Amino acid sequence: MQFGIFTVGDLTPDPVTGRTPTEAERIRATVAIARKAEEVGLDVFATGEHHNPPFVPSSPTTLLAYIAAHTERIILSTSTTLITTNDPVKIAEDFSVLQHLSGGRTDVMLGRGNTGPVYPWFGQDIREAIPLTVENYGLLRRLWREESVDWEGKFRSALQGFTLAPRPLDDVPPFVWHASIRSPEIAELAAYFGDGFFANHIFWPATHTKELVDLYRRRFAHYGHGTPEQAVVGVGGQVFMRPRSQDAIAEFRPYFDNAPVYGHGPSMEDFMASTPLTVGSPAEVIDKTLGFRDYLGDYQRQLFLLDHAGLPLETVLEQLEILGTEVVPVLRREFAAGRPADVPAAPTHASLHAARDAEAGAGSADETPEA
Repeated sequence: MQFGIFTVGDLTPDPVTGRTPTEAERIRATVAIARKAEEVGLDVFATGEHHNPPFVPSSPTTLLAYIAAHTERIILSTSTTLITTNDPVKIAEDFSVLQHLSGGRTDVMLGRGNTGPVYPWFGQDIREAIPLTVENYGLLRRLWREESVDWEGKFRSALQGFTLAPRPLDDVPPFVWHASIRSPEIAELAAYFGDGFFANHIFWPATHTKELVDLYRRRFAHYGHGTPEQAVVGVGGQVFMRPRSQDAIAEFRPYFDNAPVYGHGPSMEDFMASTPLTVGSPAEVIDKTLGFRDYLGDYQRQLFLLDHAGLPLETVLEQLEILGTEVVPVLRREFAAGRPADVPAAPTHASLHAARDAEAGAGSADETPEA
């Protein structure tokens, strides 16, 4: 099972000091956070994509390429890449380049984002969000898998004999996660293609996330990719930790109360009771995270949000140290206990490459002179 962190890249005033970092400081801090994630033994670093204040990650592959040059092991992903307003040709090109630069430490999470005005900024209509997702992803898959693509659709100009350059590393496309917090159509899309499904699992109660994941698992099996238990699921989470839970609650409260997304809404206690947010001791984080398996089943990727709402970099790095040294080792051990042998691990470039070669070898063995 993979463990990691994701960032939304918000540029938020620190409610304790009143200081807002510059855009340059926030971007450099994101790089430092990614490097620390690798240092403490995490598996994945992912960044969101936003094109409006108060966010800074408008060019995720640029940021991830820089991080790739300063890391050696950690998988670099997005959370998410906007499949609706980005040109699928450009997505295909950018992630192929990132694959080559990172040595295959690349996958992609596709989603529609949470900012309505981004659609007209890029010449699209938000009312077409689902059809855009389906059409653009269909083209993206073909660009990564076919040498020459002839294609015609509704939302972009046609392609004739188009060849992607560069091709995916080892001719193995990045693994794709489809992310959604509310749309069953996205769970269906992920299931149809046998891709991964990532439930953000931050703003909604467990019952809502369970419904989406259950739907994805059923449809994954319906399309013949394996049993429901073999579907590839990722989950988000949000934590703030101190050795004593009362200290964590006192320290995090002003950040929660002023957060750009849920600040000035429900109390932190109400939010913790109804969502996966955990503010407390490492043991409390471990217990609540292990509880996700009770209603989601065995899954492959767990990402945590640590660096939002104006938290200073020093504090985020402290959180990463606790996560990597006290929390994740226990989660690895406990999630592995009793995990059925037929539940797959999270796909990586190496595992996808090996599976492709094994399939090709099996096909060659089946070719007899009589055939």
